[in-house]
Amino acid sequence: MKQLLRKYSILFIASTLLVACATENQTTKVASPATSIPAEKQMSQQLVTSVLWYQKSAEMVAAYLQAYKYAEMLVDSKLKTIRSRLPLAVVLDIDETVLDNSPYEAQLIEKGKTYESATWKLWTDEARAKALPGALEFVNFAKEKGVEIFYISNRKTDELESTIENLKKYRFPDADEKHVILKSSTSDKTARRGKVSSTHTILVFVGDNLTDYSELYADRGSDMGKELVLKNKEELLYNFVILPNPMYGEWEGAIYNNDYSISNELKLQKRQQVLDK
Repeated sequence: MKQLLRKYSILFIASTLLVACATENQTTKVASPATSIPAEKQMSQQLVTSVLWYQKSAEMVAAYLQAYKYAEMLVDSKLKTIRSRLPLAVVLDIDETVLDNSPYEAQLIEKGKTYESATWKLWTDEARAKALPGALEFVNFAKEKGVEIFYISNRKTDELESTIENLKKYRFPDADEKHVILKSSTSDKTARRGKVSSTHTILVFVGDNLTDYSELYADRGSDMGKELVLKNKEELLYNFVILPNPMYGEWEGAIYNNDYSISNELKLQKRQQVLDK
């Protein structure tokens, strides 16, 4: 009897260990998929909420309308006091400033990819980015006041034809080779802004990146440039209108110390590390 009990005890213990091992393996299998997703796809998936907000939220529309109304107020106010022998101008960025490229971001999400110059070029070649809320009303307002419109963008020069086509589709004024100034070598817009300011008095700058106003904001430091904004807030409020873009921008580059060449794995780590908890 004792031998029989001992035999069953051994069998029970063995079966218990087998069940425990099986459960552990099953748990491992359930937990592993999240970590097995390629880093690029994880980066792409993190775009979802940002693109949804940009495309679907009423708050986005309100923010753009409000920003462009403020731009109108600045232009109107300056026109009443400014004395200049030079023609007057406003300078705007293009992407996520006057044209909406969020469908391109949605395509990246669908494919589990991140930005590439080749896929971006395919998108801009289609010339189907829509006008953003308030943008057309603002530039038409400025144009009616006798102010020229300049578009300074970091799109490449081989995108000029399709960019002008896209702007003309929505009847943006001054959509021509003189007024659409794209990137030939450097993303630093200082020289291009200087070219416009050498022949015109610029009333207002509009963009979704601080460097659409000044390259001073390119190197943001450990506080991501916030102290610099506060230090220069009066100048910024008087000359520059910022638009919201949660999808991409130099705010993200600051997280990577402006080094986009680092791996997607490291980018994911840095995104987590900078969160305030």
